[in-house]
Amino acid sequence: MPVDPENGKTVRAEPRPPLVPAPITAGKRLTRALRHRNYRLFFSGQTVSLIGTWITRIATSWLVYRLTGSELLLGVVAFAGQIPMLILAPVAGVLVDRWNRHRILVITQVLSALQSVALAVLALMGIITVAEIIVLQVLQGLINAFDTPARQAFVVDMVTDRADLPNAIALNSTMFNASRIIGPSIAGILIAVVGEGWCFALDAVSYVAVIVSLQLMRLAATRRERSDTKILAELRDGYQYVSRFAPVRALLLLIAVTGTMGMPYVVLMPVIASQVLHGGPHTLGFLMTASGGGALAGALYLASRQSVLGLGRVIVAATAALSAGLIAFSLSHSLWLSLIVLPFVGAGTMVQTASSNTILQTVVDERMRGRVMAFYSVAVMGTQPIGSLLAGVLADRVGAQHTILIGASVCVLAGAFFAAKRKSLAALVRPIYIERGILPWGDGEE
Repeated sequence: MPVDPENGKTVRAEPRPPLVPAPITAGKRLTRALRHRNYRLFFSGQTVSLIGTWITRIATSWLVYRLTGSELLLGVVAFAGQIPMLILAPVAGVLVDRWNRHRILVITQVLSALQSVALAVLALMGIITVAEIIVLQVLQGLINAFDTPARQAFVVDMVTDRADLPNAIALNSTMFNASRIIGPSIAGILIAVVGEGWCFALDAVSYVAVIVSLQLMRLAATRRERSDTKILAELRDGYQYVSRFAPVRALLLLIAVTGTMGMPYVVLMPVIASQVLHGGPHTLGFLMTASGGGALAGALYLASRQSVLGLGRVIVAATAALSAGLIAFSLSHSLWLSLIVLPFVGAGTMVQTASSNTILQTVVDERMRGRVMAFYSVAVMGTQPIGSLLAGVLADRVGAQHTILIGASVCVLAGAFFAAKRKSLAALVRPIYIERGILPWGDGEE
């Protein structure tokens, strides 16, 4: 506390004014983070690359199901691509806090492009096997274990005005979900016309855009503090940080449950498209596009918000929407009904994860940012291999629709638990918001 120099008594410090942006038009409010040159470059390059990534995701799922006709192997392939995130991301988070994040991203994008080239060559030669797909999925998972936390933490390096950080995170989600609409649509056409191999080739070319955008950035020289602490000790510090602070712990647990039990519906999409809805690759593309359309709408809603306040309530509503949408989708035998309910799943999932990301990025200590984002990446993506494998096993025994229904029911319970704890968690976050000028003294609710 500051001291009055005249009488030596401590006095209460005047709070910093809240970070309330000046009034701006709706259009500028949606895209205000793009005024930062580095983020603008990243946004454009990553958008192109993500379209290619979604093309490959759809093509890989369809190729595996075409070669095997097995729900179990769909789960195994998804598990192989995601399990490295679960194992390695926490360690990668320590390295992200130590190393140059920009350099990490350049390396991971180059390696991802090479992985897509390998898939394309094997598929176009007509010699690709499921075993080779699994190996290449594991390699991509290893790359993603470093790429994802580095990309999440790098947003702060690109957006110098912290008031624009929530908008940048929302625009990241907009970018991801816009590509989620465009990518599957292109994939459905390409698979039907020229086959999966050209999908992988197009993905490889798309990485050029993000690599070029990274190279064009002008970044201030940042020097990470040299740490003599062992990696395992820093990993332990990161785990203690996320596990002991209740709001961070609750957000990560909610996302982890959703990732494990809710998100594997994507893995089972080829089964639903083929066996339940009696369609082909175009049907799969329509389903993924519907989910992506809802997610894009949710991202645009978050981008239009000017404050992190109230995101706790938004997360509760989003979890309810995705759970209800999954239940309806699991019971549907109609393409039109599925296309109506999937946008709720996509919007709910996106709003839940992006809102949680915004809160985490706002309250986290800078020295822990890479590690917290690594645990966030584990919660979002690292839990999915367990869910994918579980979904594959369950679908093989009880069917894809019943598997999705079981997962949705667990998401309902997780959302209800978070809703019951929300107010007590908000009380713990409020002092941080006040200290950082996001809230005036004693006002507002997270």
